[in-house]
This record gives sequence, structure tokens and C-alpha cells, in this order.
Amino acid sequence: MANWSDPRPSQTGFNAVGVSGTWGRGTVNDAGLRRHMLSIYNYMASGIMLSGVVAMGFAASGMAEAVMMTPLRWLIALAPLAFVMVMSFGINRLSTAALQGLFWAFSVAMGLSLSSIFFVYTGGSIAVTFLATSGAFAGLSLYGYSTTKSLSGLGTFLIMGVFGLLIAMLVNLFLQSGPLAYAISVLGVLIFAGLTAYDTQRLKQQYSEVAGTAFAGKAVIMGALQLYLDFINMFMFLLRLFGDRR
Repeated sequence: MANWSDPRPSQTGFNAVGVSGTWGRGTVNDAGLRRHMLSIYNYMASGIMLSGVVAMGFAASGMAEAVMMTPLRWLIALAPLAFVMVMSFGINRLSTAALQGLFWAFSVAMGLSLSSIFFVYTGGSIAVTFLATSGAFAGLSLYGYSTTKSLSGLGTFLIMGVFGLLIAMLVNLFLQSGPLAYAISVLGVLIFAGLTAYDTQRLKQQYSEVAGTAFAGKAVIMGALQLYLDFINMFMFLLRLFGDRR
């Protein structure tokens, strides 16, 4: 689904200055990295905002409740996954503009899918959980960006955890076990919290490989997609843990 490569960072900024003595080059690299990461966060935040507007509008219109009672609900539920797969597997063939269009289409599809939460949880608990997720995401992403400790080993473990989580969720579709559902939600929060820090560090390190290349624009969009997925999964698992049901 995502590009889980873990490129090693090259030295930039003050560390690079101390080694090479080229203060100007380090400053340019730092400025470029900041622009790169800011672009990723802007795309991600815009995508989440678009999904939220679509979700609230679809739910308020009454169409969501009607559609969710028909087989179309499966199309709405699976559409975001289809967009992610197209973007991930077609990244080398698709243009940057095409990836941008797919990202916005994905955000709309995710918004339609998320509209169902308004029929399960109270609006207040959704808002509180969203704010809590935003604060946690900001802190974890800042840690991933600023830490000098490599998170590559943690990332490998967490990715394996995602597959285990998916298997457990499929099993619980048949078991309908409350304790297992609770354990899945707790593990889901922990896994995607860790992935937020890991993906941020990896995207930061990736900049040295894509800077100045034709792939830079695509890297921004795919990076935004990865952080979007970390955020929305952490939000959903927190909502399942602490959301007030109607």
C-alpha cells in the first residue's frame, strides 16, 4: 500500500557545515527540506479537511443513511482502498497531476466512507477524538522529524503489526468478541502512533534522494497519503475506544 523503503539520510544543515564547511549549501538543503515537508503536511491537512467536509455533508443530507442500507455501502467502503492501490502501484506510470487528482478523489471517497461514524457516535465525541488525534499526531510527527535515533527497526516491526492487526480484525468479524475488539483498538492506536513517527522520519530522509528530480512532486503526494492514512487510522481506533455511542 505504501512505499516502505527506508533510505539513509545524508548530512545537511549544521552537521553538514561542520564536515564540508559549505554553510550556504547546508542552508539551501535545510530550506528545501522544510518546503518539502511543509508541502506534504499541507496536502495531508487539505485531504483530511476535504474528507471531513464530505463526510459531514453526506451524513447531514440523509443520503448516507439511505445508501448504507444498500449494497452500495460496499462500494463506498472499498473505494478508498482501490485509490490507494492505484496510486501505489501506478506511481511510476502516473504523472504528478494524475496523482494529485487521485489523491483528491481518494479524500472524497474516504469522506463518503467516514460518513457512517455520524450514525454510530455522538458529534461531540467525534470532535473531541479528532482534536485529541490532531494533538497526538503533531507530537509524534515532530518527534519523528527531530529525533536523531533511527526508527527503521521499529518501522519494520510496526508494519508486521499492521498485517497482524488486519488478520485479527477479519477473525473478529466472525467471532464478534468484545474483548478482542478492545484489544485490536488499543493495538491499532499504538501501531499507527508509532508509524506516524516512523513515516515522518522516513519522508524526511527521503528528501535527499528526490530533491531536484522529477519524482519530487510525486514523493510529496505519496508522503501526504501515507501520513493521512496514519492519522485517519489512529483517529478511528481512538474513536472506537473512547467515542460515545448513540
